[in-house]
Amino acid sequence: MSNDKPARSKPYPVLVEAGNIYYWCSCGKSKMLPFCDAAHVGTNFVPVPYKAEKTGTVYFCGCRKTKNVPLCDGSHDRCEHLRADKSE
Repeated sequence: MSNDKPARSKPYPVLVEAGNIYYWCSCGKSKMLPFCDAAHVGTNFVPVPYKAEKTGTVYFCGCRKTKNVPLCDGSHDRCEHLRADKSE
């Protein structure tokens, strides 16, 4: 998930509702992060659907380096350029 858009140094906590589908922004250009607003149009990026199995808080990836797309797996802690900026 390479991108020229600066990544966020922490995940996005989101209260999701069971059965709903959420579309995670994979390009990082959305004005509604972590969700898609079609800013990817004209690129090779596509939104990633996430169907909530239960109601509760989930953590959507902010750094776009997760191996558990679209959820955070802690990859932001291993990104050298993100560790310096935890102010978001």
